[in-house]
Amino acid sequence: AMLLVWRDMFNKDFGLINNLFGWHIDWLGQPTTARMSLILVNLWLGFPYMFLVATGALQAIPKELTEASSIDGATPWQGFRRVTLPLLLVALTPLLISSFAYNFNNFNAIKLVTDGGPYAIDNATVGATDLLISYTYRLAFGGIAQLGFAAAVSVIIFTLVAVMSIIGFRRSRSLEEVYS
Repeated sequence: AMLLVWRDMFNKDFGLINNLFGWHIDWLGQPTTARMSLILVNLWLGFPYMFLVATGALQAIPKELTEASSIDGATPWQGFRRVTLPLLLVALTPLLISSFAYNFNNFNAIKLVTDGGPYAIDNATVGATDLLISYTYRLAFGGIAQLGFAAAVSVIIFTLVAVMSIIGFRRSRSLEEVYS
């Protein structure tokens, strides 16, 4: 439901953003502004969860470690970079991997806010805000159902997400071994 509210807020004729600032910007009709709008919507959707997990991970880091780094002569920046950030990455890596997989397959935001558009005049198949998953949907359920091609693209999506997740989890496992 919130995605539909965001779509209406970006409406060029009666949208809240244009009315509030007196602008006449076609937010969802131009490729650059449509991409920026989707990025803003996804940030708004994902920020609270990421913030809560990051805050919890920061609070779980023992204060003795940062105190020890300052006693050893580290500046606050060095203490953050060499102590806090590596420990934070151990906790946040699985979250980052899952958010990558979610955003890679973020069909709902694309379908409900821009429907993959805007489309170029010479290419009505791929829109400016399409991801592989929304392109696959259009292949499978669009005008001419290209189910075989859509299935092949789905396998490619699965392979990409699986390979990136495996790489990320292996790297996070090596981080856990180093910092535990």
